[in-house]
Amino acid sequence: MIIKIPIRINNMDYKKITLKPKKEEALQRFHPWIFSGAIDKRDQGLAEGDIVNVYSSKGDFLATGHYQIGSIEVRVLSFVEREIDRDYWNEKIAVAYDLRKAIGVVADNNNAYRLVHGEGDNLPGLIVDIYADTAVMQSHSVGMHMNRMDICEALKNVLGDTIQNIYYKSETTLPFKANLDSENGYLFGGKDTVNDEAIENGLKFRADWLKGQKTGFFVDQRDNRSLLEKYAKDRSVLNMFCYTGGFSFYAMRGGAKAVHSVDSSGKAIMLTEQNVKLNFGDDPRHKAFAEDAFKYLGNMNRGDYDLIVLDPPAFAKHRGAIKNALQGYKRLNAVAFDKIAKGGIVFTFSCSQVISKDMFRMAVFSAAAMSGRSVKILHQMTQPADHPINIYHPEGEYLKGLVLYVE
Repeated sequence: MIIKIPIRINNMDYKKITLKPKKEEALQRFHPWIFSGAIDKRDQGLAEGDIVNVYSSKGDFLATGHYQIGSIEVRVLSFVEREIDRDYWNEKIAVAYDLRKAIGVVADNNNAYRLVHGEGDNLPGLIVDIYADTAVMQSHSVGMHMNRMDICEALKNVLGDTIQNIYYKSETTLPFKANLDSENGYLFGGKDTVNDEAIENGLKFRADWLKGQKTGFFVDQRDNRSLLEKYAKDRSVLNMFCYTGGFSFYAMRGGAKAVHSVDSSGKAIMLTEQNVKLNFGDDPRHKAFAEDAFKYLGNMNRGDYDLIVLDPPAFAKHRGAIKNALQGYKRLNAVAFDKIAKGGIVFTFSCSQVISKDMFRMAVFSAAAMSGRSVKILHQMTQPADHPINIYHPEGEYLKGLVLYVE
């Protein structure tokens, strides 16, 4: 149920930012970012994380948001005048939870999902992933960091007894220059009995939110793992950049005859082996290797595998790295096309937000041309519905993927 609250208007307590003439158009189209170049005047005494009201050059109210020093100076929380108080956080978390229930990811056979996806849930700078009875919260803006305890209380209010622990993990996602007290740790719960075992589509896994990447598991590949399961029967599968082995144990349930998991991190390989064992015991079909991806691909024989998963970390985290990233995707896919067996299938991804779908497809196209083999697109993949894309913020579509048939 969505919590309805009275809107409090004409709040004059927040500091004020005024835009330059004709710079309000993006906000009038409900884009949630205000860039520093659009700002004309700022009130004195502004500090990072402050909530500010934004006005046009003519004095018209436009938005309320979090202020932060940087190219994106304001992240919008509301396009109507209202107070950003505990009622606001309760309402936003409740709306996000209702969406997850509506799309069916809150289910008996699935207790791992993304509850809050930043701009996609009109909460820019905030990520919350759920793993069984633990919520893992991550701030990507100073403002969300400042409001973390209100968000924690909202999570408890909306999710009730289904959440026993709330872990805050923002040590590496906040700007270092802000000098924030951003240590990772439990905001709620966190007893020695914390259960790190969760379920995704009936398969068990352990999420390492304490030391693992991101929030502990890549829940954004749920639908794509399910698709791979349908192609895995009687195939030899290579899961490259396996991290915690999600694609590996889906492939095994799908009937793969052999599954090899590769990651450069020994910790990731250990988690993969644990997750495979949780579901299949000591199944001889699975082997794991802690090795550099390009080295492993270069050393394997042509035809060793007839299904290859390429799910690398973000090759480009900013626009200045795009050129090198595209060369990386091209090189990676070219080796896979060259080495895969006739009639093989490649699942290939990019999670770099600054790499567009067209850029990624061109890199893969170039790799296919280099291999000289006939390649067909079977599916085009993206992030799942619990990672919604705000229609006014197309930049939120970060995950791109292709399923390719190689003759």
